[in-house]
Amino acid sequence: MENTIERIYADAQAALAEAADADGVNDISIQYLGRKGYITQFLRSISSLPAEERPQAGKRANEIKGLLETEIKVTLERLARTTRKPADRIDVSLPGRAPEKGSLHPITQITNRICSIFAQMGFDVVEGPEVETDYYNFEALNIPKNHPARDMQDTFYVSDSVVLRTHTSPTQPRVMEKRQPPVRIIAPGKVYRCDSDLTHTPMFHQVEGLLVDHKVSFADLKGTLTAFVHQMFDDQTTLRFRPSFFPFTEPSAEVDIRCVICRGKGCRVCSQTGWLEVLGSGMVHPAVFENVGYDTSRYTGFAFGMGVERIAMLKYGIDDIRRYFDNDYRFLCQF
Repeated sequence: MENTIERIYADAQAALAEAADADGVNDISIQYLGRKGYITQFLRSISSLPAEERPQAGKRANEIKGLLETEIKVTLERLARTTRKPADRIDVSLPGRAPEKGSLHPITQITNRICSIFAQMGFDVVEGPEVETDYYNFEALNIPKNHPARDMQDTFYVSDSVVLRTHTSPTQPRVMEKRQPPVRIIAPGKVYRCDSDLTHTPMFHQVEGLLVDHKVSFADLKGTLTAFVHQMFDDQTTLRFRPSFFPFTEPSAEVDIRCVICRGKGCRVCSQTGWLEVLGSGMVHPAVFENVGYDTSRYTGFAFGMGVERIAMLKYGIDDIRRYFDNDYRFLCQF
């Protein structure tokens, strides 16, 4: 009987060696391991053996069954590799597929560009907390409680005295409290306001600038911002300063540039005016200096602030600010 199971195993191995495809291997599997297969029939016939031979015969038959199942699996894998269609085969002579490299988000790129331009002018880059006290966010900047200017900024309040900062301007009094003039800083970072539409999001990015020293004038402000705009866009970009109001600067001005899309002829982007607003600016209000202990008879300064998304929209010709936050790979890979 033992010779019989060994002969069955040898025949199965010989048949596997000659199998040309998966169908042939599956036929062999059925022929030897199926419900009516040779090994199955052998296992059923063990009961007819003498009692002393049954254990050894059953053990050997199960071992061979396991060995044959493994050999069938190995044979199928070998045939799958060797009979694969040419189109499915790997051409090892071709260079490997390198993983795609990531890139900086366009907002990060523009922020870095802004910081680089002002760093070349001697400005230091500083940062402040995004969760800010009411004092630094408003009062230190000449916006006391119940001041009408607070209505200009839709604020997220954490508590009565703590807010999500509505601008990066709070960095200015924080720095001035620790430094004596000359002070020359820019403060990039996230800010938060209760606003959301095509040109506004609840979270966005700003860069604030501050310069304080002896005899700083509005002409210095105009020269600095003109140099910035020409480096950010091009030398042909024209600027204009419009009177405006900010509680922490006096006088204050909005800065517009000739539309970078139509070059001042009028288009949908500039609402047919030929001009685009890019930032706000002005001479630092004396009350802000008094809050940080600066001598207003000795020092003057200017400040400015811009929305990074706004600059990026003008730089790249984007008409919907929400595109920067959709994480659409097709959009982001263009930058």
